[in-house]
Amino acid sequence: MCAVNDLAHLLVDTRLELVGVFVAALSGGLAAVRKEFDLFGVLVLAWATGLGGGMLRDVLIGATPPVGIADWSYIVTALLAGLAVLLFHPRVARNRRAVVVLDACALGVFVLLGTMKALGMGAGITASVVVGLLTGIGGGILRDILVSEVPLVLADRRLYAIPALVGAGLTAALWHAGWLNGATQWLVVVLVIGFRLLSLRLGWVVPDAASARAWRRSQGGVGRGVGGPGSAVPPEVDGDGAAAGSSDDPA
Repeated sequence: MCAVNDLAHLLVDTRLELVGVFVAALSGGLAAVRKEFDLFGVLVLAWATGLGGGMLRDVLIGATPPVGIADWSYIVTALLAGLAVLLFHPRVARNRRAVVVLDACALGVFVLLGTMKALGMGAGITASVVVGLLTGIGGGILRDILVSEVPLVLADRRLYAIPALVGAGLTAALWHAGWLNGATQWLVVVLVIGFRLLSLRLGWVVPDAASARAWRRSQGGVGRGVGGPGSAVPPEVDGDGAAAGSSDDPA
């Protein structure tokens, strides 16, 4: 197991984290522009998206004040991203593929650093994994809430939180085994990036209720009630006598 004090020497270069903040803030700026926010709104949403995950991490592990309000270099980086989107948003929007790739890179860096910072503050393995996950996805959740939308990580079936969870778990496992060093840090980052991009390329998605229903049909489970095989549970009936909740309703 790595000594907690040694973790400070294992951190990925801060400049790489600033790149992650910039890229994450770009997505916040783009969301603000789509909602037709003014300059102040664009900058606030860029700041919240770029630094929201890190601030949530710091609050959870007691590292206060959070870096998102205490370190001017992080704040300026996020604000510059918002300003860039405001000035050049058609060009940024057209380079969607590049933004997706950079966003995957930011996810890998945030997950690694969030998990490591939690471990460095003495958090347990489970808590550190959760903190690493929230560091990776927290900014996007805050962005979507501020624009009055269901968080994309919950509504979009494409894999985002799962690569983050795998990366956080691997980081904690490597630390526990005493194998967390510069090389294995980069391994974690590359794994998260590759997992995220490969899932997009191959169309991997998280199963939903409709998928589960289709699977039950394929297994011959149609018509079986919740009371067990062969049990008959009558459908609900509405006021007109028609059966409600038929199998053709959306899940």
